[in-house]
Amino acid sequence: MLNIVLFGPPGAGKGTQAEKLTNKYNLVHLSTGDIFRANIKGETDLGTLAKSYMDGGNLVPDEVTIKMLEAEVDKNPNAEGFIFDGFPRTTPQAKALEDFMKGKGTTISVMMALDVAEQELIKRLLSRGKDSGRADDANEEVIANRIGVYNNQTAVVADFYNKQNKFQKIDGMGSIDEIFGRLCAAIDAFKVQL
Repeated sequence: MLNIVLFGPPGAGKGTQAEKLTNKYNLVHLSTGDIFRANIKGETDLGTLAKSYMDGGNLVPDEVTIKMLEAEVDKNPNAEGFIFDGFPRTTPQAKALEDFMKGKGTTISVMMALDVAEQELIKRLLSRGKDSGRADDANEEVIANRIGVYNNQTAVVADFYNKQNKFQKIDGMGSIDEIFGRLCAAIDAFKVQL
C-alpha cells in the first residue's frame, strides 16, 4: 500500500498535485481542508467549530481532525493507498496517524514536502481567493498568519518523517506539470525501494 503525506505551506499546490497523483497512482485523496469545508457547508457542529479556527488562520484542534480523518479512511477499506493532504500538521497528529495506520496493517510510505517561496505563496493565495470565495485566501494578513502558523508549528512534522528516512523535499516552483513530474519521479524512485 502506498500512503503519501503531501506537505507544504498554504498555497504550495497540494490540492492540485494530490488530484493528479490520485489519478496516476489510483490512491484516495484525503484533504482535511475539503473535509472541513464539507462540514462547514453542511453546517454541522464540527463545521461551525472548524470554521471559527480556520477564519482566523489557526489550526483545528488535533482530536477533532484525527477523528474526522479516521472516519474517512474507514470509508475506503479497499483503497490501494492514500494521499494525506493537509494532515498531519503537528507531531502529535503524525504520531496518531502512524498508530492508526499501524492498526490498519500499513504505514506512511513517504512524506513529500512542496518547497515554495513565501512571496509566491501569498501571490497564489490572493489569486485563488478572487475565484474561490474563501475568506482565508482573500486577506493578506490572514494569509501571512497561516504561513507563520505553518512555519512555527507544522514544519517541525518534517523532522518526524526525516528521522524515519521518509522525508522528500520537492521544488514546488514552476508549472503544475513540472512540479507533478518531480513528484512522480520521487514516488517512482521510492516505489523501487519498497
